[in-house]
Amino acid sequence: MMQKKEADLKQQFNMDEIFKQQVYEVARLIPKGRVSTYGAIAKAVGYPNHSRHVGKAMGGCPKNVPAHRVISSSGVLSVPEFQSKLEKEGIVVENLRIKNFKKLFWDPLAEL
Repeated sequence: MMQKKEADLKQQFNMDEIFKQQVYEVARLIPKGRVSTYGAIAKAVGYPNHSRHVGKAMGGCPKNVPAHRVISSSGVLSVPEFQSKLEKEGIVVENLRIKNFKKLFWDPLAEL
């Protein structure tokens, strides 16, 4: 019985790793000066209702993943420290909200 549980945990870990890698792949494709959302990335990797999992994955992402370009679907920054990075890319942020969010939104399903 214990071996089955260990095998299940190992499989779950592998699925989590695959999910994270897919999330990072999509996030790396977001062009400078554009933003996407946790939900849009979740949809793009085949898990439409898992935006929180995307957020969790982005929390521990490698340096080469532009986490600052992934925001909430309301156009608000989840991480205030990302504001300066976005502004360096020409994005205007007011009160943690992306100005012209709809225009700057990059939808992986439409763009890929």
